[in-house]
Amino acid sequence: MMISKKSRVVFLTAVASGTMLNPLNSSMISLALHSIQHEFDLSFTTVSWLISSFYLASAVAQPVTGKLGDLLGRKNMFLFGLILVAISAIGAPFAPTFMALLFMRLFQSIGSSAIYPSGVGLIRSHIHERQASALAVLSIFASAMTALGPTVGGFLIVWGGWPAIFIVNLPFILISFLLGMYMFPKDKKREGAGWKVIFRRLDVPGILLFAGGIIFLLSFLLSFSTTPHYAEGVIGLLLLGGFIWRELKVQHPFIDIRLFKTQRSLSAVYVQFIILNVFFYCLFFGLPSYFQDEMHLSVQTSGLIMLFMSGMSIVVSPITGKWIDKSGEILPILTGAFLMTAGAVLLTAFFIQAPMIGKGLILSVLGVGYGLGNVALQAAMLKTSPPDMTGTSSGLFQTCRYLGSILSSVILGILFGKEITAGHFSMLGTILIIVGAASLLMAFRFAKLMKAAS
Repeated sequence: MMISKKSRVVFLTAVASGTMLNPLNSSMISLALHSIQHEFDLSFTTVSWLISSFYLASAVAQPVTGKLGDLLGRKNMFLFGLILVAISAIGAPFAPTFMALLFMRLFQSIGSSAIYPSGVGLIRSHIHERQASALAVLSIFASAMTALGPTVGGFLIVWGGWPAIFIVNLPFILISFLLGMYMFPKDKKREGAGWKVIFRRLDVPGILLFAGGIIFLLSFLLSFSTTPHYAEGVIGLLLLGGFIWRELKVQHPFIDIRLFKTQRSLSAVYVQFIILNVFFYCLFFGLPSYFQDEMHLSVQTSGLIMLFMSGMSIVVSPITGKWIDKSGEILPILTGAFLMTAGAVLLTAFFIQAPMIGKGLILSVLGVGYGLGNVALQAAMLKTSPPDMTGTSSGLFQTCRYLGSILSSVILGILFGKEITAGHFSMLGTILIIVGAASLLMAFRFAKLMKAAS
């Protein structure tokens, strides 16, 4: 079933108001940690598990719930995800202990993770005209929530304490659920889709190996900020090795590993998306610390300066969607990678000495690069993914985002672990030039693969 032009806006509102919940809740929690830490009398290391557990659970849940959506129906999985987030929004404010709160946070993570891959699958199945522009709407919502989440969280905490950051989800859940119930076409019933068949196709052992491998590997990467847990890294690699071995043997794999060899363009998209997120999360996490610790700017001023980058990425997203609908993904991906590299050079050579308006212009160049890359790679993932595994592919795409963000925290932990100086910032700029160059090389490789396939 195709969605008519009149229904398109309502359909996209239903999807976007649900998919925005994951980036909103991943960023909004940062300003609530202090209040939660004191209310439950915890150390910062303990309370920070509200962030780490969200990333870990999301990295695993995105492809798993995507696979479930491919098998059980994307409308069902989308609405189920909203229900899980609603349970956390209602239950978290009444959590009697920190463990109960952490449990609610996991509900929030898994539920919001189920929404994105199902939402992308619904767009692919039911919106065929100007599909990249439709995906750009999701990028705009996600970018806006990532950028504005800490600010929104700050206002909410002043108004209603830390429980308010959970309660604020309810209006968005209600809008998305009611519109989704009305607008999303009913999931088609597949032949032979009984629970026994679904369970066999779900490949539970493969999912467990994948989940264990990702959790141990990401936990190892997160440990770099304190003391590296090398045993976790080894266990993670062994589990992922076992996962790959199993997926090559089993009849109905959770993730068809052969796909990454046959669909090399999709593999290139995943690699470049990891690189994109390493690059920009280094800036999203690193710049505010540099502004406040080295330049001694206030939190409010730091947030306003960051709007040069996040604001430009929001502005350029719908333009990128229209560009892709007209000309394809290759040129926007190449342009985004070029602006990343050029922006990194400007950041390293001129940012420290530049006046405030100069800093803003450099960040604007980087913001345009991010907006182009984010939308174009999302569209390229959808184009290069087999239709019957859109949910799984979209989930893996988001896992690449979390992997990139965690790798960025490792880089920042090594550079800014003891102190933040202009010298350390210059070193970060040099690293970003190298990362940008890698992105540009991958962009040319993607272009070559796409031309060979056409």
